[in-house]
Amino acid sequence: MSALDAVRARQSWSKVEETAPSREELLTLVAAAGRVADHSSLRPWRLIELRGADREVLGAAIAKAQGDSTPSSKPLRAPLLIAVVASYRKSEKVPRWEQEAVASGVAHTLSLLLDEAGWGVIWRTGHYTRTKAVAKAHGLDKNEELLGWLYVGGKPAGKKPGRRKAVDARKLITRMPKADAEKAKKKQKKE
Repeated sequence: MSALDAVRARQSWSKVEETAPSREELLTLVAAAGRVADHSSLRPWRLIELRGADREVLGAAIAKAQGDSTPSSKPLRAPLLIAVVASYRKSEKVPRWEQEAVASGVAHTLSLLLDEAGWGVIWRTGHYTRTKAVAKAHGLDKNEELLGWLYVGGKPAGKKPGRRKAVDARKLITRMPKADAEKAKKKQKKE
């Protein structure tokens, strides 16, 4: 399957079975996902693997963040959760937003690789991703922010992924306005 085919076939799987990739399989995919464009090779990201009871700890942290007395069952929807963490580095050249973009790129690339490997994946977020209780449960440092979790499990047999509308690229790709391009050209000639 080509990269184009893999991207076209990718879908989010909101419901998955209780099977998950092994740690070894996950390590192989993470090593590949880590090849995303990364200005100055800062690697401003890390991933946290949550399996088994880790998910219950997260459920308790979400409940605390929301002021609930009952642990959230949301983390139990998949056998493997991969927390996506932007781990910001000090840099004169690479701004914070660009570092967060790298972490997001790793997460998206990993979701594509997991999907291609036959696993059901969905990237979940929520207002509680940036709460103290959830950050503490993940052991985040002061220079880190949680961007959400990849929920990973087996694709249910006979179940189709959710539908997505096709992207109309003509509406989403534009050109520079001619007036601005002409002004820039004139300015260059003067210099």
